[in-house]
Amino acid sequence: MKKTIKITALFLLLGTIVNAQDNTTDNRNALQIGVKVGGSYSNVYDTQGQDFNADAKLGFTGGAFLAIPIGTYLGVQPEVLVTQKGFKATGDLLGFPYTFTRTSTFLDIPIFLALKPSPFLTLLVGPQYSYLMKQKDVFTSSAVSYQQQQQFELNNVRKNIFGIAAGLDINIGIVVLSGRVGWDVQDNNGDGTSSSPRYKNVSGQIDIGFRL
Repeated sequence: MKKTIKITALFLLLGTIVNAQDNTTDNRNALQIGVKVGGSYSNVYDTQGQDFNADAKLGFTGGAFLAIPIGTYLGVQPEVLVTQKGFKATGDLLGFPYTFTRTSTFLDIPIFLALKPSPFLTLLVGPQYSYLMKQKDVFTSSAVSYQQQQQFELNNVRKNIFGIAAGLDINIGIVVLSGRVGWDVQDNNGDGTSSSPRYKNVSGQIDIGFRL
């Protein structure tokens, strides 16, 4: 019964999207500005650290976007987003195990090349600049020492990070349903001198936006 309900709901959703596509106004040649809000799902990759194991965590994302047409099928779409990234991790530092959660709040500025095959769909890819605004570590293991916490807090963290982002927008009237993925091409550490783990961020986002 549960599977039948899920399948029925999926077909209803697909039917709604197809119907919305038929009724979508073609705004591909118009300059548009909008706002968006949603959630992020992030983790790290290309890690360097002894016995460092990370799991993904949820966060918040929100901001604004500007759609600049270069024609019907091509455009540029810069965005400015505040995004929470991070991970939950276990590892070994200074000879002792640790467990902690890191939440990093970034100002993300992707500059997308927008491919617009239809009024309903926009495909996006481009470089992304990220600025670290705030970082918080929560240690949850009683075995963690003060020296270990200091290693993380005094880490030479890189504030300015460049990466690559891609995604798509589903346009339904003034509503925009968005999906994004992004990868840092630089690790979190500035000069590689820290003994705490070095890594690169990777994240996905699902947003709902509104064109103003």
